[in-house]
Amino acid sequence: MTPTQYRHPRIHTNAAHQLRQPLLRRLPLSRPTHPGVKYPALRRCCAVDEKPWPSIGAETSFAAMRELITDGCRTLAVEEWGDTTGIPVVYLHGTPMSRLARYPNDSLFHELGVRLITYDRPGFGCSTRNPGRRVIDAAADVAAITAALGLHRLAVFGVSGGGPHAMAFAARYPERVTRLGVLASPAPRDAAGLDWTAGMSEGNRRSAAVALTGRQAVTEHLASLGTSSFPTLPEIEQAVVSRPEISAMMGPAFAEAVRPGLDGWADDVTAIFGTEWGFNPADITVPTRIWHGGLDTLVPPAHSEWLAARMPTATLIRQADAGHGGHFDATPAMLAWLINDEAHAPGS
Repeated sequence: MTPTQYRHPRIHTNAAHQLRQPLLRRLPLSRPTHPGVKYPALRRCCAVDEKPWPSIGAETSFAAMRELITDGCRTLAVEEWGDTTGIPVVYLHGTPMSRLARYPNDSLFHELGVRLITYDRPGFGCSTRNPGRRVIDAAADVAAITAALGLHRLAVFGVSGGGPHAMAFAARYPERVTRLGVLASPAPRDAAGLDWTAGMSEGNRRSAAVALTGRQAVTEHLASLGTSSFPTLPEIEQAVVSRPEISAMMGPAFAEAVRPGLDGWADDVTAIFGTEWGFNPADITVPTRIWHGGLDTLVPPAHSEWLAARMPTATLIRQADAGHGGHFDATPAMLAWLINDEAHAPGS
């Protein structure tokens, strides 16, 4: 059954209190256990066919999208995958993607004992737009989602355009992050000493140039590309995305991302390529692992080299024979590192 076949449960949260008392009015999840915090009673939601949700003990995987309504009346669409009792990991999708983007074989999450949480960034899929958003603004959204789910400490990772947004959460809320993973991520546009577009594919060079002229120009540029199919990719990337399991995941994930229009895509490009991010990656202090393919021309590996040289707790893994899409093959090892027992031990 697809996520769109469900009535969307809604929860509301007041951002001013989101870290102290998330309001879990409609989430069919187990009660969080934060000492000294009183939570309202949980009510389980029913699907369209009116069958009740199973008890949490009977659940083995997640099935439906959930909506969080922020205090600013924005909707954030949240999806969960894998083991309901597993170690929580938040995944920040690439650009242009949606909450449906993830490692294509969901059995990996069960094998590792991972509870994967994804969401649509504003303007993508079922999440409403947040006009003028910067990369740092993702931190508050992730904080609201995880607090509403009763999660205080967790691992977070992002791929490509999701990388900066994962870093934003780690920078703003270091006390809530056990480990940070970043795969094939760009560096800030104002990165000192980095020739930002050197070695970059022509398509991304054009997008980067347009982003400096403003959001309206970005929207017009993206409209000229069209949304009927995923943007044209270099040959090394086509070899990856043409794999049946990856193609089957990426098609719906891209279609869902642009279903409401170009707002999410335009806002992402403007925020990542053309705007100051709102934080300094050098200030990130949580254990960090950075992966990059040596043959990547969508985001050249010099970007990750720049990041790793300035983030004091980062380790860089450069895979010489991989392109941008090599992040799929790198994800199992990254997830295994993110959920390392030492990082999630009591008091860690």
